[in-house]
Amino acid sequence: MRAEPNPVRLAAERRGRRAEAWAVMLLLCKGYRILGRRVKTHAGEIDLIARSPVGVVCFVEVKARDVYDRAGESLLPRQQARIARAAELYLASRQGLRGRGVRFDAVLVAKGKLPRHVKGAWRPE
Repeated sequence: MRAEPNPVRLAAERRGRRAEAWAVMLLLCKGYRILGRRVKTHAGEIDLIARSPVGVVCFVEVKARDVYDRAGESLLPRQQARIARAAELYLASRQGLRGRGVRFDAVLVAKGKLPRHVKGAWRPE
């Protein structure tokens, strides 16, 4: 017998998808090309992968919270390291992207505000 879906988890999933849609719209308006959404690797999932107008490959983590500060604070070092490992795996499987620059960005989404794009939100160690 299948368990009922957790309503709290479903609401969080919907909120996350909405935030990612806002992030995609923001990046497209800024001239970015979306290369992937919710890209899964053995190391984990990458919310968005985009190419900047100058050709830099950007691995973008989308964070949605009530206020920008809480969204930014929720991107923990452990998660940054996981995303960096996932980015390495992604790039290893796509030879055409290897010679381009790489950057790790964040898009912060706060309730009732426009999303905020943070270029170079972190650098992997």
